[in-house]
Amino acid sequence: MLRRRILLDTLTALPALAWARAAPAGLVTADGALHPAWADDVAPGRGVVILMRHATAPGTFDPPGFRLGDCGTQRNLSETGREEARAIGRWFATQGIAVRRVRSSPWCRCMDTASLAFGQSEAWPPLGSPIHLSPQARVSALQALRDALEAATAAGGVEVWVSHMFVQADLTGQHTGSGEGLVLRAASDSAGSAPVVIARLQRHR
Repeated sequence: MLRRRILLDTLTALPALAWARAAPAGLVTADGALHPAWADDVAPGRGVVILMRHATAPGTFDPPGFRLGDCGTQRNLSETGREEARAIGRWFATQGIAVRRVRSSPWCRCMDTASLAFGQSEAWPPLGSPIHLSPQARVSALQALRDALEAATAAGGVEVWVSHMFVQADLTGQHTGSGEGLVLRAASDSAGSAPVVIARLQRHR
């Protein structure tokens, strides 16, 4: 069963992960564990996307002249970030949450987060950092994300997208810390509406 309370501090020496409901943001219980109530009835027409920020990668932006596909030119996960990613995977496995699909920004720190957590990382350009995009390209990428969220919601199940703080902010108006995420569902009222943020995945402190 998905609705299963566990003591997360038995999983890893790092701060435990805990599901927090979106209102109020940041709500956690004393032991850091919340039932993933959003997953009670994930089914066709009620799918969710977990839009995660990559795990800890020291620094702010990529070095000048970085190249996609060449991790040596990019900002990468630290050992702490790599262990955070593994801990995310252990948390999902212990909760019994089946992930239907994992998509990732092509940046190495996102691909590595996805691979270490879920054993797979499907590169998808719309999840890439929008910082260097033209305004028109940024709008096109955002529309691709909205369209894919609607499709994932209709398909049912759980998808994970690993991306960047700026992508989270563009799509939802919110963002998380490194290695944390937003649980999203497409709005049911009309196409083009902002996604519904129904929960947060955050590190219990």
